[in-house]
Amino acid sequence: MNATDKLNTVLKHIKETFVGKNEIIDLLGIGLLARENAFLLGPPGTAKSAIIRSLSKGIEGDKNFEYLLTRFTEPNEIFGPFDIRKLKEGELITNTEGMMPEASMVFLDEIFNANSAILNSLLMALNEKIFRRGKETKKLPALMFVGASNVLPEDESLNALLDRFLIRIKCDYVEPDLLQQVLLAGWKLESGDSKERSTISADEVRELQQLCRKVDLTAIRNEYVDIIHSLRNTGIKVSDRRAVKLQNLIAASALMCGRNEAIVSDFWVLKYIWDNEEQIEILEGIINKIIEKDNSESAHPQALYNKTPDAESVIKEVNYLTEKWQDENLSFEEQNVIKDKLRYIQTRCDWIKDSEQKKYIQDHIESLWQKILQTI
Repeated sequence: MNATDKLNTVLKHIKETFVGKNEIIDLLGIGLLARENAFLLGPPGTAKSAIIRSLSKGIEGDKNFEYLLTRFTEPNEIFGPFDIRKLKEGELITNTEGMMPEASMVFLDEIFNANSAILNSLLMALNEKIFRRGKETKKLPALMFVGASNVLPEDESLNALLDRFLIRIKCDYVEPDLLQQVLLAGWKLESGDSKERSTISADEVRELQQLCRKVDLTAIRNEYVDIIHSLRNTGIKVSDRRAVKLQNLIAASALMCGRNEAIVSDFWVLKYIWDNEEQIEILEGIINKIIEKDNSESAHPQALYNKTPDAESVIKEVNYLTEKWQDENLSFEEQNVIKDKLRYIQTRCDWIKDSEQKKYIQDHIESLWQKILQTI
């Protein structure tokens, strides 16, 4: 079994344990292969910590570091205390044993509680995989960093922290129809009734990370450039630095499927680069419309997964946008958000199977577009 198959087997085991969390687990696998950081947004009790621990256990020779940040967290709690013996000799050397600078997998819960005392060192660790404290500089062995929070940052000074996480994943409670399976899987986990897990070594993961950089993106690069322009025109900020790094995610999707060349369906990873929750639907609309053109059998499973929308919920969204457009005090930005959402709903409408329901909703969408055009 090659290293890619091993990693897929590890991820499969985690999916069997955490029912309804395939999207999160696949994206963590992409982040691990690309050696890019992932951020999880969601309420407590959505298995964020448990999934990270399970992934860490699937990596042999891995040292896991997990910490819940508060506003009062000190650098010593994350990076380790100063070595007392060296301090007596006049040297400021950090004793990093068992702390973040020695870990392969790092999970920082409530990441936006990071205070100014640890922020600069944390930003450098996340961005450059380097630990710097005083005169100390140490290259970090971290395979990836995962951050989590119940809310997005309100303080602008923390936006730089969110920017260090290339993948952003919305975590929520599972769908009601999966609850029985969740209870069964959870009961097995609580009682220790789990089959022997497959593993992959940390060195094999590092080899895959090197292979990821060798994936050929030539066939999709022109279309990728068009997507970046399109996202920027829509108001989604994609800096040149992020545009470069996002190629790692596209390459990781290809490698996860056993390919050395990227294809159009690998753009599915671009649905997870939002800055706020309003952009989630907009990104889905733009990217799904592109990847659905690709009928390749070797596409990543997540690229093939489009939720069939409920006709009733779609018409409710159209009615809500129609009502909102009637507000005379809408700003230019708010008008653009409504138009973007309407475009996304229009795309979702194509997936509704019932032709009568589809026609009914399309008529209402067309009616709203007419109102929008008359206003402009």
